[in-house]
Amino acid sequence: MSEASVKSKSLARSDNKQVGNAEFVMYLVAVFFYTMMTGMVGNYRNNYLSDVLQIPKNYISLYNTILPIAGFIINFFVSMYIDGRKPKGKGKFRPLINLMAVPAGVFLMLTFWAPKSLNQTLLFAYLLIVAIGWTVATNFCGSLNMISNFMTSNLKERDTVISFRSISSAVGNSAPLVVVLVLDLIWKDNLAVQYLAGAALCSVFGTVTMLLSMRLIRERVACAPTKKNPLEGIVDILKNKYAWTIITSDFIKTFRNIATYMGIYLTVALLGSPSKFMLFGLPTGIGTAVGMLVINFLLKKFNSKVLYIASGIYSVIINVAAFSAGYAYFKSPNPVLQILFIASLFLIGLQFGASNLLPTMFQADVLESIELKTNKRLDASLPFVIGIGTTVSSAIAGFIAPQILFDEGSLIGYIRPLEQSTGLVYLEQSFHTKVALLFFYTIFHGLMMFLAGVPFFFYKLTGKTKEDIHNAVLEQREKMENK
Repeated sequence: MSEASVKSKSLARSDNKQVGNAEFVMYLVAVFFYTMMTGMVGNYRNNYLSDVLQIPKNYISLYNTILPIAGFIINFFVSMYIDGRKPKGKGKFRPLINLMAVPAGVFLMLTFWAPKSLNQTLLFAYLLIVAIGWTVATNFCGSLNMISNFMTSNLKERDTVISFRSISSAVGNSAPLVVVLVLDLIWKDNLAVQYLAGAALCSVFGTVTMLLSMRLIRERVACAPTKKNPLEGIVDILKNKYAWTIITSDFIKTFRNIATYMGIYLTVALLGSPSKFMLFGLPTGIGTAVGMLVINFLLKKFNSKVLYIASGIYSVIINVAAFSAGYAYFKSPNPVLQILFIASLFLIGLQFGASNLLPTMFQADVLESIELKTNKRLDASLPFVIGIGTTVSSAIAGFIAPQILFDEGSLIGYIRPLEQSTGLVYLEQSFHTKVALLFFYTIFHGLMMFLAGVPFFFYKLTGKTKEDIHNAVLEQREKMENK
């Protein structure tokens, strides 16, 4: 077969719709409930440690520092295994999700349950072991997100799958907020029961939908049939200039973890209970989903690089506006200003749409640029290499956040609730505490997102360059299939 005919056949196949409607819907459902599981941990684990278990802030800082480092080490071995294994008949990722879906559900429930008889040291060890188990399980189950790159060789269809996957993920991340708010109506102020029941619901739905989706989803993109040294793949990534743009940007962006850490405590300061975090998280989550739809529309007129940089500038502006609304409410509390601040969170969510969606597209494009040069698919290795930078910034953010937040003498001075027989009693926070929380949750976050966009001034993998690389990769895959 001539090169011209190979190219013609490859591009013809890439223009056809390949993903069925039932497969597409089931994939989005699985992504939604899997992200609901990770969202339960991301939104409530820190508050569980501080308010329910009443762990000292130094232990929390140590916990938050160890986990990113342990996660980085785990991710190294997992990514080496995934990208180094020989693909089997069921695909590169689907067997891994089938294997780890149930353990992920179990470790999620254990995250919000702790034996009462343990002393502080043993409790800390137990929490670390559970967290590491959860990290291992989600490192494998996170392959669910990577499958979107393999479901179709059609570039437009691939970007559509990635886009809707990101939207489903954003909504799923906010779903636990609704669950906990409803559970608060049943078990008022009993956070321990609310969190455990919420984790149980997320575990069941997440595990079941992941297992069911693996029966419908297909991986259609060809992978190299021979096993390769995964360490070579890491070197290939580090040689790629486009990969370094993402690595640098994500390193900066991860410092926003300090801002997101403050969210649930700002909810307590503003609304009086962590169960009402939905009133913060849901507007942001809805804004994120809408923002992704807006970005999808704008991608028809502007390239991804321009939109990402613009979203960083927008982030600074809207977060300053949100801070101003919140500050005005703290100075003169009234329902109108409270509603105005919560509404501003929706506008902040629009920027999350860009920061959640566009990096997944950047990574998909970088993977193809590497594949064209090396004939290697490095879907697990690229996130690992990016994780080298994010591990450092996450560890720093995780250590700093509790130190500047909790107790008298800290920068923010947040006072933790008192334990009484009737449940937790939340104390009124000082004006200084409220404003400091608000600053980190809004302005600090906006600055980090602006700085994360700066490296993309040097990113060139857009427009015709992106399309040419994609088409060349399709030719290369076709040749490999015909050998």
